[in-house]
Amino acid sequence: AAAAVAAGIVPMAHATNAAGSIRIPSAASGAFGLKPTRGRVSNGPILDEAIHGLAAQLGISRSVRDSAALLDAARGADAGQPFSIAEPAGSYLAQVGAEPGRLRIGVMAQAWGGQRTSPSILEHLAEAARLCESLGHAVEEASLPLGCSWDAFVHASSVLWAANIAAWVDDMAAATGRKIDLSTLEPQTLAAYRTGHGIRGIEIVRALDLRNAVTRSVAAFFTRYDLLLTPTLPDLAPPIGSYAAGAETMDGHQWTERVMGGSPFTPVFNAAGAPAMSVPLFQDTASGLPVGMQFVAPAGREDALFRMAGQLERGLPWAGRRPTIWAGEA
Repeated sequence: AAAAVAAGIVPMAHATNAAGSIRIPSAASGAFGLKPTRGRVSNGPILDEAIHGLAAQLGISRSVRDSAALLDAARGADAGQPFSIAEPAGSYLAQVGAEPGRLRIGVMAQAWGGQRTSPSILEHLAEAARLCESLGHAVEEASLPLGCSWDAFVHASSVLWAANIAAWVDDMAAATGRKIDLSTLEPQTLAAYRTGHGIRGIEIVRALDLRNAVTRSVAAFFTRYDLLLTPTLPDLAPPIGSYAAGAETMDGHQWTERVMGGSPFTPVFNAAGAPAMSVPLFQDTASGLPVGMQFVAPAGREDALFRMAGQLERGLPWAGRRPTIWAGEA
């Protein structure tokens, strides 16, 4: 979906996000992607709290304006929805052109878990921080305590992913009559499916306890700051084919460790239910690959993100960039 948007095939595309799957492909493709607050867009009526509240629905676009309009069209709770939050005072589209005011922005250069941010990404992060300062914001280095160990967080996420994937695969197999094996599933999906069938109920309860701890810790951070700025990814996009290499030998927990090790900045905010966006501010000089920066706001404050994104888009426009393969009109 992100590649289709970035290549000009479509102006926007639906996307879901349980650990970064709106922000990560946006960063890798040079597109704009915002994950809304938990409960802002309904998962219903078939699903209620998708992946126990980790997953959110919206889309990927080339402009801040288009994502804001999409959220205006998609937002709102269905009857019986488990997560429900207050509706915004006005449209999100109107926020794109509004000034955000002077914001307190915390900058976090290194993610949890030991994965180090590459030097080139650190340079772009510093440039993003300087851009925010030039726009009048108060910017400083910050640390966000996770509320638990990184390993415990990854395992808890894996428990919730695997259990839900197992149920979904069983349902799809029953509906289609198709086999559950490598003829129908990629190795990593099959690994998560098999692991999910071994998850016990008490493991899910413990995982939800950790989700609560992370949610509380992230909320506490935003009593001191208005926004958090991080790289979306700690390095440039990996070569095609490398992401799933060796997946056939992994179980579901090992696969989750692979996923979160490669994108450690994004999944925490799925657990916390906070809105977060990847903004395509830069291109790597050596490779020409896009570089996204992640901004996170307190729960319910997509308006603050759209104001900030609109200001950034005006300050450092990206609309004129084109990938090598461009299907859109000139």
